[in-house]
Amino acid sequence: MNFDRSQYSDIAPYVGKDVDDAIVRISNNPQLLYAFASALIKGEGAEVEAKRKQFVVYVLELLKSVHSYDDFQHKITSGLFLKVVVANTMESFTVSGLEKIDNNKSYLFISNHRDIVLDCALLDYALFLANKPLCEMAIGDNLLKHQFLLDLFKLNGAIIVKRDLPVREKYIETVRLSEYFYNTIQGGKNIWLAQKSGRSKDGIDVTHPAIIKMLYLGPKKDKLSFSEVIKNCHIVPVAISYENDPNAINKAREEVKTKEEGSYSKKPMEDVISMIKGIREWKGRVHIAIGDELTGDYQTPEEVAKEVDRQIHTNYTLWPNNWFCYDYLKSSDENKSKYEGFDKDAFLASINHLNDEVKDFVINSYANPVKSFLGE
Repeated sequence: MNFDRSQYSDIAPYVGKDVDDAIVRISNNPQLLYAFASALIKGEGAEVEAKRKQFVVYVLELLKSVHSYDDFQHKITSGLFLKVVVANTMESFTVSGLEKIDNNKSYLFISNHRDIVLDCALLDYALFLANKPLCEMAIGDNLLKHQFLLDLFKLNGAIIVKRDLPVREKYIETVRLSEYFYNTIQGGKNIWLAQKSGRSKDGIDVTHPAIIKMLYLGPKKDKLSFSEVIKNCHIVPVAISYENDPNAINKAREEVKTKEEGSYSKKPMEDVISMIKGIREWKGRVHIAIGDELTGDYQTPEEVAKEVDRQIHTNYTLWPNNWFCYDYLKSSDENKSKYEGFDKDAFLASINHLNDEVKDFVINSYANPVKSFLGE
């Protein structure tokens, strides 16, 4: 399959002149950088204000030496932004399985999806710290309504997934996406892909077979078998575990309203607000577990999805609040040794203001990873 990246410029990360043009646009809008600094640096008063302004000046200076995706990642995203996020919003950030990643191979990382931007960003940060090649990432175009956000994401290696298209156009676009994915991986670049469209709001991490089927739509035109394509994609499941999900209550309210009313219409900027909340609020401990490459002779998307799920459920780090919520729902204390020292009263007090349906949803969202781990 002949791969001309210019055919995919509308969905592919910026390269060359597009990088330079985006840097100019961002540099010409320091007020938007200040808004981003406000998300990263919490607080009020003159001292906080001075820190934010200093941060913007520092970023503007760094941007002068950015001319590629790798530059932006190493100097801005992983080199600066994510360091601040980890330092300010996490008790710890740990990674396992990095030794499995061969710098001379390229992979398709398929992970559970809990946070709009951090799931992939933190995997990239882990790869960055270990001097491993970074990832391009698939992201829905619903998040990119503003040019500033589009520039930020495409500078960060975003592959744009076009969501709201008529059926025929959607199929054509899905084939293009598949071609881009396959050829990018064969060309030596890693890609991150969420296991399903949209975040897991209920804590149940399940891979949609349609995501796996998509991988085959492009390369099958070259008479490759499904099994060959899966092997050539070097799929590696990744489990990311946040001890505390800053958007847990928002997700619960959205899902409860959807169940009650049959649908949920997001307000303008709601995704951006969730993005900022996920970045700036406390997450406690965070662990990324990198699984084993899928090397078997898989014949169907369902078989692949089942193995990705198995690894994510097995490798997910279960924190004390997960085990507590699991026991709480069963009115049991059989796993109390797993949450000794956990402040149960403080946790329950933090959600007691919610109505019963939303409160139950939040508790279930923390309990469900335990159920998945136990195979329930």
